[in-house]
This record gives sequence, C-alpha cells and structure tokens, in this order.
Amino acid sequence: MLTIGQLAGYVGVTTKAIRVYHAKGLLPEPPRDASGYRRYSAADAAELIKIRTLAEAGVPLARIRELRDGDREALRRIEADLSARIDGLLATRERLRQLASGTLSPLPPPVVAHLEELPGWGFSERWVALQNDLWTLVFATHPETALASFRDQAAMLADPRLRAVFLAYDRLHDVPPDDPRVDALAARIVAETRARYGADLPAYEPDSAIPGLVQGAVNASSPAWRRLDALIRERLRPATPGPPS
Repeated sequence: MLTIGQLAGYVGVTTKAIRVYHAKGLLPEPPRDASGYRRYSAADAAELIKIRTLAEAGVPLARIRELRDGDREALRRIEADLSARIDGLLATRERLRQLASGTLSPLPPPVVAHLEELPGWGFSERWVALQNDLWTLVFATHPETALASFRDQAAMLADPRLRAVFLAYDRLHDVPPDDPRVDALAARIVAETRARYGADLPAYEPDSAIPGLVQGAVNASSPAWRRLDALIRERLRPATPGPPS
C-alpha cells in the first residue's frame, strides 16, 4: 500500500493534483489506515496513470469522468478533438519553420510567385519588399477585391512597355524630387492610366482608408516618389466646371 506522497512520486503528479482528482470524483477515495491516512493500491496507481495521460493530452477533467463511466461516444469525441489539435499544432510548427526560413507569407501562392519574378525583371529588393508589404495589407483588408486588383497589376507588368513604367518608378527612388525625370514619368503614367482605364479609374470603396495607407507607405520612403504621386493626382483629378458664361 502506498501513501499519497509515494503514489504522486511514482506516477509523476503532485499530491495536490491527486486531491483534486478525488474532489472531482475522477479517482475514488482509497481506504485509510488507523491513523487516518490514505493508502493506495496498484489499481489506484493504474487509474491515476490513465487520468494523468488524458489530462496531459488536454482532455478536460469533466470529460475524463465521462470516460471513467464507460462512455465510448465520449472517447470518440475526445479522439476527434485531439486529432484536430494535433493537426493545428503541426500546421503551427510548419508556419514557425517557414517564419524561421523567411518563407512565411499570408499572400496567395500566385502573388508569392509573382513577387519572386520581380527581381528577374530588374526590380530592386526595396521595391519587392514594398510590394510584399502592400499586397499583404490589401489582401488582409479587402479580400473580396484584392485578387482582381492584383491580376490587373500583374497583367500590366506582363506587358514590357508598361513594365518599363514601373521600373522607371522604382529607379526614381533616390533622385532629387525636382529632377526632370519625375515630371516626365508623371506625364507618362497619367497618359498610360487614361489609355488603360479611360475616365473610369480603379478605386476602393469611398470610405476606405487603405489607398491612403498604401500610397503613404510608398511616399514615406522617397521625396521623389512623394512628388511623383502629387503630380499624378493633380493631373488625374477631374476638371472642375467653371461658372456659366
């Protein structure tokens, strides 16, 4: 016969845990000796090992009682819950491995593949990193329209003529904002935008803050880009009708 301390030591639990299992009705109270101390048998140790195993697997104490009562359906439900937890932990481990290797991305595979193509087309690492961050923001906040926006941009980059416009944008990053190339590229972008979309320019919902966040992130890294954006906006702004003559 074992004392509660000996039982706890053999099974690998605390005496407090054993008392909780008694209080919850999971482990029957054993007989006591003449001094009033609990005395445990091998059968008690075996039951405690079962309880400990289920508890370590994350089974709630209330459900462990169901198992002790012989509820096979409860056992199947617990097995299904554990399987789901295992799948979730495996997925989390894979995400951690991707994070450690630098390959974790919340973006859809076509977007990831597209971004991987950009360096081969001559885009800078800075541009690729910026595009990754911006598309992550767009897909997280506008999942219903993000894919269509991405496909539109990917189609433009697949056109060598339009790709040259984006490359020129990238390469203006470090030039002075009053460089003549900034004005020339703004005029080119305005012309290409009107030729592609006409008067129906693409836009997010009127109350969306995302366009401002996206363009703000772009402009913040380069005074030339900031001036380029201002010129493009000014030239694409619809003309205000004058007073009647």
